[in-house]
Amino acid sequence: MASTARKPDPLLPGEAATWRAAGATWGQLFGDFKGHGLSFEWHEFDTAQPFDWSRSFHPQSVELCLNLSGLAEVGAGKQVVRYQDGTGGFYRQGRDPLRAVRLPGTPHRFITVELSPGFLARQLGAGSEDLHPLINAVLGEGDDRSGAAMVEALNARQRELVASLRQPPVLKSAQALWFKAKAIELMGEFFFRPGSTDELFCHRQQRVARDRVEAVQAILRRDLARAPALEQIAREVGCSPFYLSRTFSKETSQTIPQYLRQLRMEKAAELLRTGRYNVTEVAFEVGYNSLSHFSQTFHQAHGCCPGLYPMGLRKRS
Repeated sequence: MASTARKPDPLLPGEAATWRAAGATWGQLFGDFKGHGLSFEWHEFDTAQPFDWSRSFHPQSVELCLNLSGLAEVGAGKQVVRYQDGTGGFYRQGRDPLRAVRLPGTPHRFITVELSPGFLARQLGAGSEDLHPLINAVLGEGDDRSGAAMVEALNARQRELVASLRQPPVLKSAQALWFKAKAIELMGEFFFRPGSTDELFCHRQQRVARDRVEAVQAILRRDLARAPALEQIAREVGCSPFYLSRTFSKETSQTIPQYLRQLRMEKAAELLRTGRYNVTEVAFEVGYNSLSHFSQTFHQAHGCCPGLYPMGLRKRS
């Protein structure tokens, strides 16, 4: 559901009322800022005019924004950071109110993670020199500044995390633990920064390598039956085939062909478990034209030939 935003009624109390007054689809995925000190929230709406979303910020809070789509700006003093499609970052609402606007033109879809000073203190203690100054300011005393950190592009893993937040892969009784773990994971990724220039360069190199590996994994999962050649994958991720092969092996302890074979065998087992496919159909689905080659590879991966695999599952059950 999406509708044209209108200026929020200043008399409407509460964050939910602010978003609903804007015609937004708003939902609390988990938590509650006042009770838990932690709140995950989903937002989705269109706007025909600039929309002031600073009304939703809690005083003395740190808010992490995982922005799937939509243009937005957050500023304090002369500083302004800009959120674009597929970016993430955080900001602190301190003594002086932040300026924040959602811009018209594209649909807005994003998750916010709201963190109270108490929650941050319980997880981070007294602070660290590796923490961003805005976070250290929350943990210290007497520093009540507002501010916004630089925005970063979301990598493939973070995009998958955003998707999982809307449909947690755990039982309802485990969701409190799961969401807290995800909050801590995001804090680890966004709130810390290397101290020295050498460490910063090393950190960036590691991140680029990790992002390239995740991009390769996503490309391979895209179509197991017609996986692209190494040269095509390298063009998509922006480096040479030799460098990509070396980086992938270093990061995963597997070659790209070995990882592709693992994906294919996992998918083959999944299809056989459904009981809706015979062995030949499964072989073609995962990219094998030779039935004997498929059977041999499957046996190496799962310890039995594919024709007997469903029978083994029934015996174990």
